[in-house]
Amino acid sequence: MKERIHSIDIVRGLIMIIMTLDHSRDFLHVPGQSPLNMQTTTVILFFTRWVTHFCAPTFVFLSGTSAFLAGQRRSKKELSLFLLKRGAWLILSDMLIITFLFTFDPLYHVVVLEVLAAIGFGMIILALLIHAPLRVIIMTALIIVFGHNLLDYVQLPENGLTGGLTKLFVSAVAASIPLGGNRMLVVLYAAIPWAGAMLLGYAFGAVYKTGFDGERRRRILRISGTSLVVLFIVLRLVNHYGDPAAWTVQRNAAHTLLSFLNATKQPPSLLFLSMTLGPVLILLSFAEQISGRFSSFCRVYGNAPYFYFIVHLCFIRIINIVLIFLSGLPIKFTGFPLVWQAEGFGYPLWAVYLFWFLVIAVLYFPCKWYGNYKRNHTQWWLSYI
Repeated sequence: MKERIHSIDIVRGLIMIIMTLDHSRDFLHVPGQSPLNMQTTTVILFFTRWVTHFCAPTFVFLSGTSAFLAGQRRSKKELSLFLLKRGAWLILSDMLIITFLFTFDPLYHVVVLEVLAAIGFGMIILALLIHAPLRVIIMTALIIVFGHNLLDYVQLPENGLTGGLTKLFVSAVAASIPLGGNRMLVVLYAAIPWAGAMLLGYAFGAVYKTGFDGERRRRILRISGTSLVVLFIVLRLVNHYGDPAAWTVQRNAAHTLLSFLNATKQPPSLLFLSMTLGPVLILLSFAEQISGRFSSFCRVYGNAPYFYFIVHLCFIRIINIVLIFLSGLPIKFTGFPLVWQAEGFGYPLWAVYLFWFLVIAVLYFPCKWYGNYKRNHTQWWLSYI
């Protein structure tokens, strides 16, 4: 039987539950203005979106931690090869599976690179660095996380091959890259900034090595997490470095707070990663001493991350299609082809929350079964699903 670190599974499972809320909103909510638009959003809509900001950084960070732990059972060469193959599979998953769920286009005129691709590129970059000393990987992570916002002050190329590669690896904000033949690549997650979070997670994997003192590990996690939270607050108050979008005073105190919290996700700014990974590190320290029904509930989803990610998106999409047919709306394409949706479809936010609970409840037992199966079997393909 494969041993797992329960605190990591608890936190990852909780984050996956939160992620389901975001995807339920994406596919089932009434279309409208961005939840992060300070001029039109409401407090509840903003926080429905904002709380899900913790998802991608946690996934990427813990993927790095898991890579370090996988390296305790493999040689450097074996780990490097595994990360290359695993990374390529995740990129293909985005291009083939997630793209189809988004666009419903079997001819793939639009190919999407989303969070799975970000993790995949991060794994490939980590695979290339894996033979370097740990301190080199840590230094690379710190340079990327703390330094990449210097590019906010540089005019990056936007056209041609150089522009396409820049969008893919550095600056993607829903960037479209023409592929020819009436096809395009839509990059939602820039590879290198997100790889910084993965390399950071790999570095923190060292505190989970067998024999590492538990109290010391929890102290390191709490101090590191608190330091990131303080860094976010200080730099956000200074309002000059760490995020390309400055906060501003809004029409009331509540919306001014929203503006303060509205750090830039794409590409992930220093303040965005500090705001999200700081609390996650603190939560990881406390999760080691948490027990009870809720933590066990979260672990079920944390035990089967890739399986749940794919299945929950398929399930939400099925709900979306069934509700469209039941509503009698015309099935015709409207708008940009990134996410297929029927014109006029959408439910109020309170209904989205009910659908969120439904998806989590229905997938509990499939995830529990698969998690148990994966722990007790050793087929090679289980490392990829």
